[in-house]
Amino acid sequence: MNTRKIALFAAFLATIVYGLNYTIAKDVMPNFVKPNGFILLRVLGALILFWIAGFFVKKEKIDRKDYITIFLAGLFGAGLNMLTFFIGLEKTTPINASVITVMVPIIVFVISVIFLKEQLIKHRVVGVIIGLTGAIVLIVYGHHTAENAPDIVTGNIFVFFNAIFYSLYLIIVKKLIGKYNPLTFVKWIYLCGFIIVLPFGFNDFLEIDWVAMPINIWYSILFVVLGTTFLTYILNLFALTKLKPTTVSAFVYLQPVVATIFALLMKKDTLDTVKIVAVVFIFFGVYLVSKRPKVKE
Repeated sequence: MNTRKIALFAAFLATIVYGLNYTIAKDVMPNFVKPNGFILLRVLGALILFWIAGFFVKKEKIDRKDYITIFLAGLFGAGLNMLTFFIGLEKTTPINASVITVMVPIIVFVISVIFLKEQLIKHRVVGVIIGLTGAIVLIVYGHHTAENAPDIVTGNIFVFFNAIFYSLYLIIVKKLIGKYNPLTFVKWIYLCGFIIVLPFGFNDFLEIDWVAMPINIWYSILFVVLGTTFLTYILNLFALTKLKPTTVSAFVYLQPVVATIFALLMKKDTLDTVKIVAVVFIFFGVYLVSKRPKVKE
C-alpha cells in the first residue's frame, strides 16, 4: 500500500471517529458527567497527551510574538469551541449537531471576507446564503421532541457558535502551521485552553462519581479524550503531510453521514423532513463556497 492510500485511510479513520463522537459523547452527558466537567476532562487529557508527544519531536523555540496567536488559538480552538460544542450537544441531537458543524467552510469564508478582505465571488456568496438558510431552518424548525435532547433550539444555537469559534481557530492557527511543527505549539494551545475552561468545569469535575460510573461510560470518556481529541489530530497531521489540505478538509462532508448512520443504528436520533431539507441546503451551500473560481484564460 502506497503512502497516499495510507494517508487517505488516516483521514477517513479520523472522520469515522469524529462521526461516532456525537453519539458517544452525548451518552456521557449529563447523567454521568456534566458538559463543562466533561470539557475540563477532555482538555486536561489532551493536554497531558500532547505534552508527552511533544518530547518526541525536535525542540523548536517559539517567537515571543507568536504566544499571542497561540493564546487566541487556545481561546477559540480549545476553550470556547469545546465549551459551546458540549453544552450544545447535551441539549440537541447527534444528527443536528453533526449537520451544523459542516457549516465551518462557509463561516471561514465569511470571516475571511470580513477580516482578511477575501474576494467576493458570486457562486460563493450564493453558497453562503443557501448554507445559512439550511442552518436557520435546522436551528429554528428542527425541534421534534427527543428524550435525550431537552432543548434542541438552544442546543443548535450553541453548536452553531461552536462552528464560528472553530472557524476563527482555523484562521488563527494557519499563521503557526507553516512556521512550526504542529506538536510544538498544539501543547501550548491546550495549556491555554485548560486555563480558560478550568473555572467553568472545576465544580462539575469534582462532582463526578467515578466509583458509580458504569464501565461503558469509562470507555466513552476514553474514546472522547484519546480518540476524538488526540488520535484524530495525529491522523489528520499525518494525512496533511501526504495530501493537499483541500483533500483532507473534504472529509468533513462524511462526518454527518457517519454520525447519522451511527445515531440511527444506536436508536439515539431520528430523521425527518426538516433535517433532510436542511442537510441538502447546507451541503449544497458548502459545495458552492468550496468550489474554486474558474480561471480566466
